[in-house]
Amino acid sequence: MSDSAARDRDVAETESAFAHPEVAPDRTAAYGDHPDQVVDFYAPRDGRTGAPLVVLLHGGAWRAPYDRAHVSPLADFLARRGFAVASVEYRRGGDIPQQRGGEGTRPSGADPVAGRWPETFDDVAAAMDAMPVLAARELPGADVRRIVVTGHSAGGHLALWAAARHVLPEGSPWRLPAPPPLRGVVALAPIADFTTAAGLGVCGGAVAQLLGGDADFEVRAAQADPGVLLPTGIATAIVQGVEDIVVPQAVSEAYVDAAARSGEMVGLTLLGGVGHFPLIDPAADACAVVAEEITQLAW
Repeated sequence: MSDSAARDRDVAETESAFAHPEVAPDRTAAYGDHPDQVVDFYAPRDGRTGAPLVVLLHGGAWRAPYDRAHVSPLADFLARRGFAVASVEYRRGGDIPQQRGGEGTRPSGADPVAGRWPETFDDVAAAMDAMPVLAARELPGADVRRIVVTGHSAGGHLALWAAARHVLPEGSPWRLPAPPPLRGVVALAPIADFTTAAGLGVCGGAVAQLLGGDADFEVRAAQADPGVLLPTGIATAIVQGVEDIVVPQAVSEAYVDAAARSGEMVGLTLLGGVGHFPLIDPAADACAVVAEEITQLAW
């Protein structure tokens, strides 16, 4: 596919994914005092009890203009598939005005800064630690013994990271003494390997912005890069569009290769003719594939 055709595809897919109206949650609960420290809960639409809980971490290159609203249609889609869903908000980077659009969109002027260190990671850790209690209170029908974490793009990174906290370096404030009680992770076009992503300039250099300059990169990457936090011992699957020009296939493949070198197998589902955003677009066939991958781990 030519560069022009790839860009046209990305624009069309982005417009489709962002065309859905926001879906209001059934309940919202705070896991901290900051306005961004909240979780939206969606009950299974079929009313079932004992439904697995899907924890959803939105993408957006860890940048402030992209919040959980843009994945609310996905949360509703999964709730209609019989899951209980917890969509997590977290603190993101600086709020320079930017038009709404795909993570690869480049408005005039600078992009907002990607992420906050350490607040972005503080929030994801706190939300995950609080999740069993919050979900049991807000969604009594959810089975908090069967939790699958999923996330898209930067949220895919955070999902992989949340499952790897027990292998963080000694002394890390986010380290867990034992593996988190998860059934698995389904990462969607994740920024999964920081060395590869940084080399490709993914999302306008978002990885370097998240970790800071050269002086901080290596030290912080040791605590934040899923590609070095292996093996996790937790079932992990990646869904990746072959035509993705926002977070290219090479990033996911680098993570899968790193996992293999550590002695762990990570599933990689490659979807031909699919770019970045169909994975979270309920109108796209790719979204059904995502739901099936979650089902395989949850049930």
